[in-house]
Formats: sequence, C-alpha cells, structure tokens
Amino acid sequence: MPPLPNSRTEPDGSAVIRVLTYNIRSMRDDTAALARVIRACEPDLVLVQEAPRFFRWRKKLARLARAADLVIVTGGATTTGPAILSSLRAGVERTEDILLPPTPGLHRRGFATAVVRFAGTRIGVLSCHLSLQKDERHEQGGMLLDRLAGMGVEHAIAGGDLNERPDGRTFRLLTEQLTDCRAAAPWGGEHTWTPADPYQRIDAIFATKGVEVLGCGVPDGLPGVTGADLRAATDHLPVLAALRIPAG
Repeated sequence: MPPLPNSRTEPDGSAVIRVLTYNIRSMRDDTAALARVIRACEPDLVLVQEAPRFFRWRKKLARLARAADLVIVTGGATTTGPAILSSLRAGVERTEDILLPPTPGLHRRGFATAVVRFAGTRIGVLSCHLSLQKDERHEQGGMLLDRLAGMGVEHAIAGGDLNERPDGRTFRLLTEQLTDCRAAAPWGGEHTWTPADPYQRIDAIFATKGVEVLGCGVPDGLPGVTGADLRAATDHLPVLAALRIPAG
C-alpha cells in the first residue's frame, strides 16, 4: 500500500490534514486496541460515532483521547453519540452540538460540529451517525447538507456511519453536493463492516468542492495498525483520509 501523505503546512498556507472517522461502539470492546489504531493513524481530526453516552461518559471519552494523544473538541452524550476529537495542531474557533428531530420509537440522532483552523486554513467539521430507518436517514442527509451550508465556511468535511452503502438513496444525495473521498482517491481497504468479514462500505468521509483528496480508505495496511487490533477495537473499521485544505 502506498504511503498516505503526512500532515503538514504548505508554503502557500494550505494544510494537509489527516481525518479519521470511526464508530467506536461506546468503547464496549478493547479500548487499548482502539487507542492503538487511532494513534497509529496520526489523525488531526477524529469523527467519532457511538461515543459513550451514559454514566461518566465524559471521563471515558477523555481517557480515549488522552491514550490516542488527542483532545476532545465537542460531542458525545450531548449529540447522542457523534463526537469530534483533534490533535493540538487544530485551533478550535467554535463548536455546536445539534439534536435532530426525534422519531417515536427510534433512537434520536445528532450532529457534532465545529469550525477549526490549521495554519492559514479554516474548515467546518461534522460527525454523524445516520438512522437505520431509510426515510428518516434520507431526511437526515438533507439536514447534514443544510448544516454544512450554514456553517459560514468555504470548505467543510463530514464523516460518519451512514448505515447505507454507496448505491443507497441518502449516500447518493450527499454525493450530489459533496465529494466521496474514497471514490475520489482510493487508498487502503474499502469495506468497513464487519471487521471479522468486511463486505460493505457504510462509513465514509465527504468534502466540499475545493478540498483536494490525497487518499482515503480503511488503514488496514498502515504501519502500527494490526488486523488483531482492528477486530478487537470495535464492530466497524475506521476510514482515514488525507486532505489538502486551501488557504483562506
């Protein structure tokens, strides 16, 4: 597998960043393996789904962030699961935790959002975990696009567990306005579920136009990422992308 570009600041002020999206199943599995996978990916941003939501959830998420050499930006129980972590390279401008309209009988969903800066760049960030129910999921896809458009930034990224494959209606809705990073620059593995026998891609990272995708996929061949850790960490495989953000 070719190497993925490392994080760096370009002479023109643009920034190459690594973005990871990962469903961590409320840290109910091997948290040491989970931290090793995240740390080996050397991400600038981690878009988390199924962060801990109940007793001492902040301490649990903080423990993971510390073990992975990251800090908490926003989210967790306040968004019913999505969260954002970052390296100290990121300057956080603002955050907003959003609860989506509830549907009786279904788990309520939310978005963790932030605007962050890397060197001379400014970027909106959104972590999501969309509904298992197809009609609600499609509505949430539209809300995701509206939220990105309303963040007041030229460039933005969104990522998470879509609970849908690329040929699904909601996935297609997102790709009408956003770049599917895996499709734009395939790197690493493709399928994200399940770790023991991956056969479908339901986790993804998207970017607005103008963000250059340098590579995106499951980091199953990345130095420091072992198959044993990927299988032990949680019930999804992570997606890692290298992106170049133009200077603002």
